[in-house]
Amino acid sequence: MFEIGSSLREARIRQGVDFPALEQGTKIRAKYLRALEEERFELLPAHTYVKGFLRGYADYLGLDGQLYVDEYNSRYVIGEEEAPVGARRAPSRVPAARRRRRERREAGAVVVALAAIGVVTALVIAAWKFGGPEQSRVPGLQESSAQNGTPTKRAAPTGTARITLWARNGDTGLTVLRNSLRGKVVYTGTLEHGQTQRFTGSRLALRIGKPQNVRIAVNGERAQLTPEWATYLVTPNGLLRVNPGP
Repeated sequence: MFEIGSSLREARIRQGVDFPALEQGTKIRAKYLRALEEERFELLPAHTYVKGFLRGYADYLGLDGQLYVDEYNSRYVIGEEEAPVGARRAPSRVPAARRRRRERREAGAVVVALAAIGVVTALVIAAWKFGGPEQSRVPGLQESSAQNGTPTKRAAPTGTARITLWARNGDTGLTVLRNSLRGKVVYTGTLEHGQTQRFTGSRLALRIGKPQNVRIAVNGERAQLTPEWATYLVTPNGLLRVNPGP
């Protein structure tokens, strides 16, 4: 479990992006972006819109939008039926005419936002599926600032392993090496709760102190870590568990 709003806010501040730029890049109104950061989900019409906006905002910041949607579902969506956001709050008494005007305005805004989210989602899928060194860049979707402030490269070409690691359940020690467990160290340190790290290379080896605290995506697809294994080899074909040896 992690704080959805504070995680989005920290990523935005770390990248130095303001709300006007976010509103233009995501096509989501700034007041809804602020509501997501403050976790005031009752300001959005329903769960469907919250999840769509969460995915679009997180993807724009270079985060894994599906992880944010999963976290929201686990905390706010009950069973198969999605109750309206903020349903536990007592309804306010609004005159019928004013309520109808407000509903028309909100409906128009939601239609525009959903259309924008559909376009952004299609571009993201196309970038992951067909992305290469010659493909056009989608502003704000193929770049993000890593923890150390260095811009992340565009989608890796064929023959390159691409890893995203996210500390979902707690801190963990992490070492990333080039080619094998005896290769050159690319990164070593602590991946703190809520932090994300990304790496690319033809072959990468991983040592993970607490695999149960980590989620991983390999070459754009979610992979499963096994708690009893803490060493892995990542290639363009996927994730392999390896025995570290003596």
